[in-house]
Amino acid sequence: GVVFLPLDADAAAHCREELEAQLRRAGAQPCGWRVLPIDDSVCGQLARDTLPRIEQLFVDAGAGHDDQDFALALFLARRRAEQALREHADFYVTTLSAHAISYKGMVLPDKLGTFYPDLQRSDLASSAIVFHQRFSTNTLPRWPLAHPFRLLAHNGEINTIEGNRRWAQARSKVWKTPRFDIAEFDPVISMHGSDSQSLDNMLELLVCGGMDILQALRILVPPATQSLEFKDADLAAFYEFHGLNTEPWDGPAGIVACDGRYAVCTLDRNGLRPARWMLTSDRHFLVASEAGVWELPAERITRKGKLGPGEMMAIDLKRGDLLDSDAIDRINRARAPYKQWLQQGVTYLQTELIDPSLAEEPFDEKTLRSYHKLFQLSTEEVEQVLRPLAETEQEATGSMGDDTPMAVLSQHTRPLYDYFRQAFAQVTNPPIDPLREGIAMSLTTQLGKETNVFHSGPETVNHVILNSPVLSQRKLRQLLKMQQYVERNRLIDLSYGVEEGLKDGIERICREAEQAAREGVVMLLLSDRYPVPERPMVHALLATGAVHHHLSAKGLRCDVNLIVETGTARDPHHMACLLGFGATAVYPYLAYQTLFDLDRRGILKLKRGNGEPLQIGPSYRKGILKGLSKIISKMGIATIASYRGAQLFEIVGLDADVVELCFRETPSRIGGVGLARLDAEARELVARAWNDLVKPEVGGLLKY
Repeated sequence: GVVFLPLDADAAAHCREELEAQLRRAGAQPCGWRVLPIDDSVCGQLARDTLPRIEQLFVDAGAGHDDQDFALALFLARRRAEQALREHADFYVTTLSAHAISYKGMVLPDKLGTFYPDLQRSDLASSAIVFHQRFSTNTLPRWPLAHPFRLLAHNGEINTIEGNRRWAQARSKVWKTPRFDIAEFDPVISMHGSDSQSLDNMLELLVCGGMDILQALRILVPPATQSLEFKDADLAAFYEFHGLNTEPWDGPAGIVACDGRYAVCTLDRNGLRPARWMLTSDRHFLVASEAGVWELPAERITRKGKLGPGEMMAIDLKRGDLLDSDAIDRINRARAPYKQWLQQGVTYLQTELIDPSLAEEPFDEKTLRSYHKLFQLSTEEVEQVLRPLAETEQEATGSMGDDTPMAVLSQHTRPLYDYFRQAFAQVTNPPIDPLREGIAMSLTTQLGKETNVFHSGPETVNHVILNSPVLSQRKLRQLLKMQQYVERNRLIDLSYGVEEGLKDGIERICREAEQAAREGVVMLLLSDRYPVPERPMVHALLATGAVHHHLSAKGLRCDVNLIVETGTARDPHHMACLLGFGATAVYPYLAYQTLFDLDRRGILKLKRGNGEPLQIGPSYRKGILKGLSKIISKMGIATIASYRGAQLFEIVGLDADVVELCFRETPSRIGGVGLARLDAEARELVARAWNDLVKPEVGGLLKY
């Protein structure tokens, strides 16, 4: 192994002792250390100032260890040592492996051989080499963050990294492998810094847990599979099965990796990073981002090409075989009868196939007016937002810019969603075109209890798959009537008592959600559908964020689905906020009720159908889903599963007490509105809602 150690002699000695102790605990035998010879004259000023002590550790497997046992012992020893030495920021194990040795650092690529004289030795040979030159775009350059990591090198950005990290932490309580206790490591992957490092941690976890790298990489970075079921149903089933328990690590990515058995290269589903390959007559295989990285005479090249979107190639180092995407797909699809398991355990729910009698019952006019006042639905929003969404099946067109006061500075009570600004792709990170690249995007939503990714079997499949996270009334009622959920769903009312207060109300809702999860509830319905006078409402976004974080902290989030039944969500930004802070699906009942009212009054003119009420919901949802696709595509994200819980927003104007309770770790540089003011606003809204003398707001945010 190669280890970066602190420059302080005592600290370095402590790190060596701890790593050796953990190796002995894991059943391996440390044999000695070697100071790695280096030539720091090729380093720049920053690299020289931060240069660590670099040493090599030699380890004996001991009697009775096969290759897998030894690899696992090295992995466990390293992770345990990392946990024990957290306070030593300069301690970093670049590799501790029986099959790989890492020479990396903050030097120019042509100077690496000079910096490490070992690389000039003729007796240093390898069957596979991963070499990566990168420029740090998202993180400050540091010695440990040079590529490659323990298994992979990565060109690109993982746009979904915040959500991936949080879901990995939540799933660490659910995932089990007989090889080691995943819960021993907290956090299970690195939660800060380089996105590539976190991806490497997750890949290493899956491989050490028992998967081979061909399966693990395909699960983490899958291709677009929307049309795959028509071409290869068995392969589509492989991806769909694993998609029940994981979400894609999404973003522009070119990845090369090696685990000792396979050397692998793969691209993300959009193919937004280049990868060209060549095979020579003397059986050398080269993959690089450009064709001229290694100069070769044309007569030596027998085959060449480039990887397409979502494709993978690999070398089986044990057998000497070259595996293309089709060969890897054949290996993966044959691992288990995934198609049969899905046919037995998955229900595909579509609104059009559900009994029309389960449709929405209309609100009377007085009730609708009260709901409009309670949930701040202005006349302007009805005309300028809701109506175009249903009539044109897309968002209304408006001019750029916003000259209204920011929500925190406004003299009016503004919707909570106005305090949130969407993040978008920047620097080297391209967004996706949701119109022209829509084939790579998916809003498919899985409902059901997540299970152990390391265990495959028919008993792990008991799910419902929806074509989008925005529910209709028929779909929600059908869902709650299904045999597996009829006794495993629970409604949590979002109202709170005047004497209770907003903060206590949110904490009570979190406790109720935790209790429901411990009692085996799978469908948790957070609802503001049944308001009563004198009881203010916890805003659905506050409740969603708080419950999501609370259940994640308790290790229960993967056991339940959060379905938000709310009158606060009407447009794509509202939906994105709820989904981004952890909602599994949203039922925007007040939007439907308002559109039905417009239809009854003869105002709504749909572009399809014959004016029948059953067409209103599908037309509205189509507009919402177009807007939702646009929002996630701005971040370069292709699937709603990767966006869920990623918190890709910046908060402008909420105090730290609100952020800590409901939106933990979301960027918030400007405070302003705290729980006390939100509580006062909720009380004011409920007082207005049941006062017949007060009319719904006219608006003025969109037009003067």
